[in-house]
Order: sequence, then structure tokens, then C-alpha cells
Amino acid sequence: MGMTITEKILAAHCEGDRVEPGQYVIANVDLCFGNDITAPIAIEQFEKAGFGRVFDAARIALVPDHFTPNKDIQAATRAAELRQFARKHSIEHYWEVGRVGIEHALLPEQGLVGPGDLVVGADSHSCTYGAVGAFSTGVGSTDLAACFATGTVWLRVPESMKFVFTGELRRWVGGKDLILHTIARIGVDGALYRAMEFCGPTIENLPIDDRFTMCNMAIEAGGKSGIVPPDEETRQYCEGRLQRDAVYYASDADAAYVETHEWDVSGLGPQVAAPFLPSNVHPVEELSDVALDQVVIGSCTNGRISDLRVAAEILRGRKAAPTVRVIVLPATQDIYRQALREGLIEVFIEAEVAVSTPTCGPCLGGHMGVLAAGERALSTTNRNFRTRMGHYDSEVYLCGPAVAAASAVTGHITHPAEVAG
Repeated sequence: MGMTITEKILAAHCEGDRVEPGQYVIANVDLCFGNDITAPIAIEQFEKAGFGRVFDAARIALVPDHFTPNKDIQAATRAAELRQFARKHSIEHYWEVGRVGIEHALLPEQGLVGPGDLVVGADSHSCTYGAVGAFSTGVGSTDLAACFATGTVWLRVPESMKFVFTGELRRWVGGKDLILHTIARIGVDGALYRAMEFCGPTIENLPIDDRFTMCNMAIEAGGKSGIVPPDEETRQYCEGRLQRDAVYYASDADAAYVETHEWDVSGLGPQVAAPFLPSNVHPVEELSDVALDQVVIGSCTNGRISDLRVAAEILRGRKAAPTVRVIVLPATQDIYRQALREGLIEVFIEAEVAVSTPTCGPCLGGHMGVLAAGERALSTTNRNFRTRMGHYDSEVYLCGPAVAAASAVTGHITHPAEVAG
């Protein structure tokens, strides 16, 4: 029997020619990383264990993106711990404020992850890099500490699920709508510890940014990882960017999947996840009576240049509703710079929108967009659990950038066609 793309990548990073679902393996990593919340714990455990040096200073990344620019003394202390560790061990991939971006957009942008890689990060959304044909997954901080020292990670080989999408997407529909649709259909535990493989004609025609969005939210279905088999779109993204040779794997025709789902999404419209689960998904029209206090466009899920272009297309020549606070967060400095060149930042400012330096801040209720009791936010982020963006009695609705921008104009959840045609 053949192997899935996930099994092939894991086998290539272990001893032996093949792996089987359920097998426990110790695998070599191509890159491991942490942020200003998770890495300090890993650093503490690394030093507590008495390790004198990291396994490879070129294959570790430290990304201070969650509470930076520092929001308080505790955040500043955590960021300082990253900075000091990076200097002590000559970590090559460390970015200071002014250079840093949100990790799951920054690392692929910088060419640090690519097809065939095995990547682990101390952040649950580390599954994002499956968009370029890598096996990537989140680990705990103690696992990261061990990886800092050994360059290996202990894993159980996940079973694979196949998701086949067919049909041409309608206007204003993108990767966020596809993954919300998927989570709604299978539930937040429907892919528990499984590799979610996204394929089919719709995916083959999907831009790389939308693939990042889909793989980013695999964890919201309980997935161990998300992955898109690499193709010409992947090659174009990685060419001239990737800092090492790509290895292009594909699933065998006789590979085994624990489940296969096939959906024609040609009739799918924009989707919105209502509180308090990413699976509580509705067509946007069903939530048009939901008034908003805040709209957030950005994050590791939808803060890339294509997302900002969609938002600017709708906001151009319009103003945000006077009752709504609107925050735009370009995911990296390069994306911010590109948005400046294209005039998108001016569009946002003319629309009376606040534009922030790259940060995860509001996504986790950290800073720069925390909600008070009774407030509602519509956000292009990835989670809407209670307290996710602030007070226990606040609410977060999830959507793509088109719905977010249109709703910013009207002050309530709105189909983009109502604003921009």
C-alpha cells in the first residue's frame, strides 16, 4: 500500500523507508520556533536541563509577535528573554520590533519553510506551513526545549483525512470560507490528531495566501496538521525565496485515508462563524442583524497582502461606520511596505481605520483591540471562544476580509455584495 504525502515527509525525516499511522517516531526537524509567550518557557526548561548549546543556530527561529510592541513589564521581560537567548546562542532567525512580523506569515515569507519540510513550533497554528507542502504542527514548550537541544521531535504518525473540493468559487469567497465550511461540516474535533489533506480542482486554483488560511485553521477542527500537495502555485511562491532545496512529495494513488470528504463548493457564499465555536458557521446573510463594536482585519490567518487588497477594494471611497472601531494589521513589515506602495494604507486611513504594526495583539485578547463586556467583534482571526478577545461576556464572529470590510462600512454583519456589488 502507498503512503500519503504526510507519511512520506515523516518517513524521510526518520530512520526507515516508511511509516504507518499510529506509529511513534523520533523525527529530525528542518526548523523549530517559538514566540514571546511560548519560547521563554522552552528557554527556561532548556537551561534547567543543563543543555550548553542549541543543536543548530540556523534552524531555530524566535519571533516576538504576540505581546509586542511590549504592552507591559511582563511582556517586556519575556521579549528580553528571547533577545538574550538569541544573542547567547547566535540564533540566526530572530527579528526585533520594526523587523518582526506575525510568525506564521513571516517564516514562509522569509523562505524558512518549504515543500517537504518537517517544521514544529510552540504555537497551535504552526500547522499553517502545510500550505507549501510541508508537514508542520504545534508542540508544547517543553517539546520545543528538547528540540532546541536535539533537533528532533517525538510524534505519533497521524491518520490522514482527504478533503476534495470541486467547483468554481463565487466572488468574495476564499480560503477562509472553505475552511469555515469544512469545520462546520466535521466539527471542532472532527479531525482530532489527523492530517487534513486539502485537494481537488478548487484547491489547485486557489492562491497560496488562501491555502495558508486553510492550513492555519486545521487546528480548529482538532487537526494535527493541514497540508496542500505542492504544485505550480507552490513552485512559483518558493522560487527565489526558499533558503534550501524543496522536496516535492505527493500522495500515492493507493494511499489509505481514514475518511474522505468531497464537496462541490460552487454555490458556497461567504461564511461567518458565530460565538462561541469556529464550527458555529452560518451564511453571512443569516447574521445581518448582528451589530458590531469592532472589526479586525489581519492576523496570521488573514493578514497577507491579498487580504488587505480585498479589504481596501471595499473600503476605497467609503468610511467606517461611526459606531465601529476598525483595526487593520498587516502580518509582516514587507506586507506593510507593499500595502504602502499600492496605496492601501491611505485607503484605510481615509476610511478612518486604525492601521497597526504587525502584531498578534487583539487576536488573543492581548492588547491593541481588547473587548469590554457586552461588545461584539467581527474578525478575520481564527478563534472565537469565550474570553478570546477580551471580556467573558464579549463576542467574536469570524469571517474573511471581504465580509469584515463590508461590515466595517455598515456597522453590522454584511454581505460584501451589498456594499461593493
